[in-house]
Amino acid sequence: MHPDDPSAQKLTDARPTTLSDDAASTERTIGRHRVPEPPRRALLRSTPVRVALATGVTCCLSLVAVATARGNDDTPRTVEPLAEALADRAAIADERASRSLDRDAAPARILPSPTAKPTPTPTAVRKAPKKPVKPRRPRPVAGLDQAQMDNAKIIVDVGVEMKMPRRALVVALSTAMQESNLYNLASDVLPESAEYPNQGSGSDHDSVGLFQQRPSSGWGTVAQLMRPSYAARAFYSALNEIPGWQDMSVTGAAQAVQISAYPDAYAQHEDRATTVAAALTV
Repeated sequence: MHPDDPSAQKLTDARPTTLSDDAASTERTIGRHRVPEPPRRALLRSTPVRVALATGVTCCLSLVAVATARGNDDTPRTVEPLAEALADRAAIADERASRSLDRDAAPARILPSPTAKPTPTPTAVRKAPKKPVKPRRPRPVAGLDQAQMDNAKIIVDVGVEMKMPRRALVVALSTAMQESNLYNLASDVLPESAEYPNQGSGSDHDSVGLFQQRPSSGWGTVAQLMRPSYAARAFYSALNEIPGWQDMSVTGAAQAVQISAYPDAYAQHEDRATTVAAALTV
């Protein structure tokens, strides 16, 4: 066709008068030169690719968790691998979602019996305190009663404590037998003496006790002389102050201490006093 042909000119004039400045864009829109889009989504949809990506992510996260746990030695390593944690959570989710009728029934609560009583706790058994053992009272001899024998024992025990010889015990017992008949006597002249334990009373001046010793003569106070043990100690102390009393008769030794108006009265008690002293010093 000739270029001067009117039909040819019309066809040429029908084309667009302007072209795009972007050559690449022109090529994408023209025939076989169109550039195809990259197959991105098709690649991601591939199952092997997805498995490979998931495995790689899991391994990376596990390495990060282990590195974090090992990096801090001062704190407890509580970070567990991600894969194990995911598996545990999946197992818990499956268990919670189960609606099977084969599940074990919850254990029944065992309630205490209403009649059961708690066993009392055994308490330590306290032993009762032992009662003090009373000294055995001596058996009376030589015609004495129990009160007289008890007083005789006090006289003998004090003499033994003071390491006095047997003859001094006989002298003291003979003196007490003559003065008070081995009874602890108060005095009618001293009303105060009746305030203390006694076994009767006498009226020989202000004489009191087993040996009828007088407070006015310096033997001691009324309270002291009314104690049989004090009275016996006072007698032995006075006897020790007499020179050669060991060589004297029982009557002479007793009179040297007592200075009695009846000096020969003590001799009658020597045999009984010897028997009592022997019974109490065995």
